[in-house]
Amino acid sequence: MDLTPGKLHIHGSSLQPGSGAMSGKTYAKTAEAVAKLDRTQYAVTQQDATEPPFRNAFWDHRGIGLYVDIVSGEPLFLSRDKFDSHCGWPSFTRPVEGRRIVERADRTHGMIRTEVRSRDGDSHLGHVFPDGPGPEGLRYCINSASLQFVPKESMEAQGYGDYLKYLDEESAS
Repeated sequence: MDLTPGKLHIHGSSLQPGSGAMSGKTYAKTAEAVAKLDRTQYAVTQQDATEPPFRNAFWDHRGIGLYVDIVSGEPLFLSRDKFDSHCGWPSFTRPVEGRRIVERADRTHGMIRTEVRSRDGDSHLGHVFPDGPGPEGLRYCINSASLQFVPKESMEAQGYGDYLKYLDEESAS
């Protein structure tokens, strides 16, 4: 994967090579969803802020399920791909569907990084770094404030049943 700063990237699927969208469901940012955000969630998702490390909801969360964009509800990361990077924010080796992530160059704070945003919600999620443990060596360092967690037992009822089989694969291996 090319993480060259300055390039805009929209990735293909991370679930299986060549697999497309998991469902025909559409996701979008709405004024109602933005109005429901608390101060931190708004600052992170709409103003590109960063929440404090180790003082956020999911940095050490161990639940089994799906992490979705708090604004649009689009599926972003599975618990099976979460790992402890010791950085104080939730970290993932890959998105559930790469096409749902948009990467942009970020030259703020005197650094050159790659920002990640949700495609449909246009929420600032965090950054991706080339120092992860997975097969592609990536670490998606994500703000908890940009995420909502859907527990495995609620996924079907909340419209994310198509993703259950990937969590079941995890428990079978």
